[in-house]
Amino acid sequence: MNNGKVEVLHHGAVKGVTGSCHELRLDGTGILIDCGLFQGTERRDDLAIDFEISHIKALVVTHVHIDHVGRIPYLLGAGFKGPIICSPPSALLLPAMLEDALKIGFTRDKKLINRVLKMLKSRLVPLPYNQWHSVANTGIEVRLQRAGHILGSAYVECEAGGQRLVFSGDLGAPHSPLLTAPVPPEQCDVLVMESTYGDKNHESRIDRRLRLKAAIEHALADGGTLLIPAFSLGRTQDLLYEIESLMAEFGNDAAAPDLPWNELEVVVDSPLAARFTGLYRKLKPFWNDEARERLSEGRHPLSFEQLTVVNSHRDHLNAVNYLARSRKPCVVLAGSGMCAGGRVVNYLKAMLGEARNDVLFVGYQAEGTPGRDILEYGPRIGSDTGSGVGWVTLDDERVTIHAQVHQVSGYSAHAGQQDLINFATGITPPPKQIRLIHGDSGAKAALKARLSELLPDSRVVIGE
Repeated sequence: MNNGKVEVLHHGAVKGVTGSCHELRLDGTGILIDCGLFQGTERRDDLAIDFEISHIKALVVTHVHIDHVGRIPYLLGAGFKGPIICSPPSALLLPAMLEDALKIGFTRDKKLINRVLKMLKSRLVPLPYNQWHSVANTGIEVRLQRAGHILGSAYVECEAGGQRLVFSGDLGAPHSPLLTAPVPPEQCDVLVMESTYGDKNHESRIDRRLRLKAAIEHALADGGTLLIPAFSLGRTQDLLYEIESLMAEFGNDAAAPDLPWNELEVVVDSPLAARFTGLYRKLKPFWNDEARERLSEGRHPLSFEQLTVVNSHRDHLNAVNYLARSRKPCVVLAGSGMCAGGRVVNYLKAMLGEARNDVLFVGYQAEGTPGRDILEYGPRIGSDTGSGVGWVTLDDERVTIHAQVHQVSGYSAHAGQQDLINFATGITPPPKQIRLIHGDSGAKAALKARLSELLPDSRVVIGE
């Protein structure tokens, strides 16, 4: 067994929650785990790879969210020639995610985009879960295990220099729609773990589902639209799954005056979300037991009758104008999740000014994003915060917030504090070192304190 020098270096997601990129180096040769974009206050205009890559022999992708994969085109452009190892679902989802990212932030030159995607696809190495893979010319072996964050997500076990190192990627909470919950590794010397919600827990699945129902019914009671900013991949599919379950359970009960649940219209206004939803349907073998049981009952959690998909930009503008003028009860899911761009911005500009409309946040809102501002300064029911009328800047325009603002944190795709603790304490014997990354400073400090108390034999450090 090679007992050479093992190093872990961080090229992102150490001062905040985005830009995940970590390096495992053995005797001077290394692999990368993720290569993501910086977002929110961490956003960078210069996306060029700013670290040496000549010794990097492979990239391992934990999942395809843009803050974990968004800089892959720049990595390829910098001369990276190694394989890109990921789970089979991620191998299907990654090209679609990067094609959209290239169009928005890089170029609209179709030939160039196709060239990058062709190069990407030629490098993909789909690795089944729970199967060891030797990374050529490195002495490092990797294995992927289900992380329960989005479909295809994985945490990465690495054997290097006689040590077992685990990179968590983003961990999900138990009982997530469609997904199998993560199980801690049996062995781990060094755990590199995310801490996005290291200082707080989420509501239970039952609580969040009923809060979702209450938010929808409140929004629809006065003829308003409920707008849900949602990421195209993961969150949108989770919400469709849950809304379909509410329709199935509450059927003829009123979702709004004279409108039963089974007639409620749900709009997905995002071509990318529609595309990912279609890919999710292709990946049914990777759904959890509950979701597959619904399919066997003849239900269609991601393609039910009341669902309308808006694709063209023209239809999008028509939908915004129609819903802003009418009093038609409707639920709209539109990207992006932090309101920093995408079609949700047009809905917000048209609807935030009316109290009959509601906005529901179901995921983390990073500091410096419009979503965080709306959450902090918008009217909140039953809350002392956000009780006045605030405003938010959208497309360089100041927009007053009269719409009611809700948050259901239980729909976060991330593990809560206790889920993270359960993952770390579920490893026997405990890791020698736990290195916390991918979180705000307060979240990392809170999680470090709890883990240090519970695992006195583990050295808990904050990654730098």
